[in-house]
Amino acid sequence: MPAFAQVLIGLIAVLHLYILWLEMFAWESRGPKVFRGFPRDLFPATRVMAANQGLYNGFLSAGLIWSLLAADPGFGRQIAAFFLACVGVAGLYGAATASRRILLVQTLPAALALATLWLG
Repeated sequence: MPAFAQVLIGLIAVLHLYILWLEMFAWESRGPKVFRGFPRDLFPATRVMAANQGLYNGFLSAGLIWSLLAADPGFGRQIAAFFLACVGVAGLYGAATASRRILLVQTLPAALALATLWLG
């Protein structure tokens, strides 16, 4: 796996660990500062839902980290491709349903990492 692809995958994994922390543990404290378009009064009511979403982001991060640690580089590449595709699809859905900004924050980095992974 190309070194630049590994760096991108690592950064995307860290991003999803941050999202896990934000949605699972800091939804009511930090969440309103990050998601300014979401009504403040809904943060307490959506705490459990956000924590569930955070857990899924943790799974994405775990898969990306797994791809970097796989003993067989070919298998690691396949794992990375799968989880990057998952991140990309989640980003497309989020951009279509929640905020177009998600396209830049989530989908674009995943697409760049996938391209680097397969072209490198």
